[in-house]
Amino acid sequence: MIDSQTAPFAAFVLRVTSGALFLSHGLTKVFVFTIPGTVGFFESLGFPALFAYLVIFAELGGGLALITGTATRIAALALIPTLLGATFVHAGNGFSFASQGGGWEYPAFWIAVQIAIVFLGSGAFALKLPLQQRWAQ
Repeated sequence: MIDSQTAPFAAFVLRVTSGALFLSHGLTKVFVFTIPGTVGFFESLGFPALFAYLVIFAELGGGLALITGTATRIAALALIPTLLGATFVHAGNGFSFASQGGGWEYPAFWIAVQIAIVFLGSGAFALKLPLQQRWAQ
């Protein structure tokens, strides 16, 4: 049974913590690894340089959208391909993220979190934009 009194707050906690993690990952790529370093890393994995820019944009923009609750369902859904890519990259390192190079458990779990956010929506304290459709919240 879902408690309709507390469910919006649970969705809020899930949305904001997930958004903060995406924002943190994006900012790490910009300020710690640097954009050229991130591009070089993606190219070393055989991905086009464009993918690095798309991932940085997705993590920063998606993270902010989740934190603010703006188009939450769309943002969560749009972040899943990034996480599928991360799961693929880490698949050869084993299951545990404690494995050298990081395993696939963390990005796979994060996919499940995004799916939950898609189903839950924004929850409490979301920024409501006039043009935003109800299904996007």
